[in-house]
Amino acid sequence: MQSVPSRRHVIADDIRDKISTGWIKDGECLPSEAQLASRYAVSTATLRSALSVLQGEGLVEKIHGKGNFARYPRRRVMYVGGACTLRTESSPESALRVIVRTTNLQAHGQLTSLLRVPESSPLTEFFCLSHEGESPHSLARLYIPRDLSPTDVPAESHCCKSIEANLAELRPPLAEVRERVSARLPTPEEAATLRISSALSVLAITRVASDSTGRVVEAALLVLPSDRSDAIFTTHHMTDERTSGG
Repeated sequence: MQSVPSRRHVIADDIRDKISTGWIKDGECLPSEAQLASRYAVSTATLRSALSVLQGEGLVEKIHGKGNFARYPRRRVMYVGGACTLRTESSPESALRVIVRTTNLQAHGQLTSLLRVPESSPLTEFFCLSHEGESPHSLARLYIPRDLSPTDVPAESHCCKSIEANLAELRPPLAEVRERVSARLPTPEEAATLRISSALSVLAITRVASDSTGRVVEAALLVLPSDRSDAIFTTHHMTDERTSGG
């Protein structure tokens, strides 16, 4: 016996169809939740449950104090594992705009273990928030020992590549890059910053890079929403000369 779709899924299907066909434009503010609840003849709780389905799919973005906005599916980007700096790959037409905010701080909590430094050691944080149009796409926090950080970086910049180039010049050659990848739900802060549903999983990548002496010269924490991100890691196998020789 075929089950009857719940009201929240019927509503979600209707709004999804209106977005996909262009009846509701990208970036358009939906009617208020009270108006939508009245239109579909359901309670506000049921209406919000339907919207949460679409928020989890990335088709509806709720902005606190402003309302719910239609969003076409985000372009997917590729995170390339093993890179020396923050890097995503995408086609030219899907290039993301990145805002970088720079802050000097002292090591604490997780940062002391990631960078293997004592509490209160001077660090520089680069908070990178990428945007697709006006909507946040993904975020990353990059932590560098203060002595390896450029001294002339502005508090806010729109040029990520120039900062990456400066960092590469100051630090010693990398000998090892370790990355840990996990899928989890976003923290309340991450959900608010990226304007995503708290039910949408994110790809969390922790990357630690060290030089030939074993010193950690970079620690990065990346958060990529699962509806718009992929990751690729390539393993290079070295041929053992002792077994390949004649």
